[in-house]
Amino acid sequence: MEPLELDKQKLILKEYGKNIQRLVDYITAIEDRDKRTQSAYAAIEIIKQLNPTVKQENDQKIWDDLYIMSDFKLEVDAPFPMPEKELLGKKPLPIGYPKGEVRFKHYGRNIEKLIEGAIQLEDNEEQESAIIFIGQLMRSFHSTWNRENFDDAIILDDIKTLSKGKLHIDLEKVKENGLFESSTHRDFKLPLQEERRTTKNKRTSQSNNNNNKRRPNIGNNKKRRN
Repeated sequence: MEPLELDKQKLILKEYGKNIQRLVDYITAIEDRDKRTQSAYAAIEIIKQLNPTVKQENDQKIWDDLYIMSDFKLEVDAPFPMPEKELLGKKPLPIGYPKGEVRFKHYGRNIEKLIEGAIQLEDNEEQESAIIFIGQLMRSFHSTWNRENFDDAIILDDIKTLSKGKLHIDLEKVKENGLFESSTHRDFKLPLQEERRTTKNKRTSQSNNNNNKRRPNIGNNKKRRN
């Protein structure tokens, strides 16, 4: 039972198995550095052959695993340096979460970031386009929470609150043109495409009329038979 328990203790990376672990222990114990290096390269190729999934991994990861299985005692002329042992058990740094509460949770923090970016726009037309885009997003978010009690004035009041009065658009203009409706965003954003489409239709119509004029009237050219 003792040899079995010893093998379990030496099995550092279970995904490679006991035989690879024993091979690494044997290579680490080789005294000649050149021979030890050649054996390490051979071990890398054996690992790739025995584990087809490992072939997709980066070679540096396989060498790092080889160092780890040797308990960082393997000294060879490898293409990659030995990783630091202290980094193996080091915990990653905690992820920094944004501080501060979201004013309107049903809109989320991204809406607040968009409003902050819209405030920085100096061009009035670009700022108005940004307000319309933000209003469309806020309307879609608001409708998922409350579909019955809804008004564009609520969206404008929320934009005014979040921007601290720095963003404004006329309410009557929004209602008359339906600017906060998602279907109007494409018409508002891409007016040139509609103009090009109209021009293209006119050219097609003129081309068809010209072709009709050029066609001979075959029916009138035929002589009547008595």
